[in-house]
Amino acid sequence: MAKKLPTLVFWAIALFVTAVFCWILGNIVWHGVGQLDWEFLTTAPRNAGREGGIAPILISTCLILGVCMAVSLPLGVGTAILLAEFTTTESLFGRLVRRSLDVLAGVPSIVFGLFGNTFFAIKLGLGFSILSGGLTLACMVLPILIRSTEAGLQAVPSEYRLGAAALGLSRTTTLGKLLLPAATPGLVVGLVLGIGRAIAETAALIFTSGYVDRMPESLLDSGRSLSVHIFDLSMNVAGGDANAYASALVLLILLLLVNGMATWTAKFWLAGRITP
Repeated sequence: MAKKLPTLVFWAIALFVTAVFCWILGNIVWHGVGQLDWEFLTTAPRNAGREGGIAPILISTCLILGVCMAVSLPLGVGTAILLAEFTTTESLFGRLVRRSLDVLAGVPSIVFGLFGNTFFAIKLGLGFSILSGGLTLACMVLPILIRSTEAGLQAVPSEYRLGAAALGLSRTTTLGKLLLPAATPGLVVGLVLGIGRAIAETAALIFTSGYVDRMPESLLDSGRSLSVHIFDLSMNVAGGDANAYASALVLLILLLLVNGMATWTAKFWLAGRITP
């Protein structure tokens, strides 16, 4: 019995976490599915969000997330390659960058929001805009994405590099054909975690992308994200709980779709790399 106790404890913890997740998901689905229809997804909110739909908010959320990923992906992967392949763990530069990333990963989102408001909105003159919100979220996502991708690259066996050098392959070819495909799982993990944090962020976007719930015409327009919309309906609008639940359900569905798309794209890219 003593030998089985650790296994039972781990199973109990796993079942408890699963039960809590299912309870939260079931509560959102139970209260939100009745409000969810095509009109809800394609119309603008009315009466402070109590009526109507979330079309402008859904578009703003996708644009904010698009800006975030477009900025964080190349910067994150490039920095991870620099740390994993061109610096050593003993170098002062590498240690400073890694320590800075670890600290940034634990910074509260409200601090990122204040930074984004000061730097992007005021200093760069972008104002309360989708661009300011997306760039702020990119700053939040970068530490997670960089460290996960770096860990994936460091996990690639050194025989890959030695074999490529023996064949006379350049560093660029080695990275593109061997190392990055092998490190794809780490990249996907960082991407999924980053998307999860970005798409559900509220505090940082209140100070950067703003509250406006009309349809955005450009990235310089203010746009309300789904998370901010849910917060506003729940906390500031009497009688907005029904649409808040429906918006939360849409947010969960969007998160699952984006994560699934990221995983599928990574697998497709990896299959193309390893196909003769």
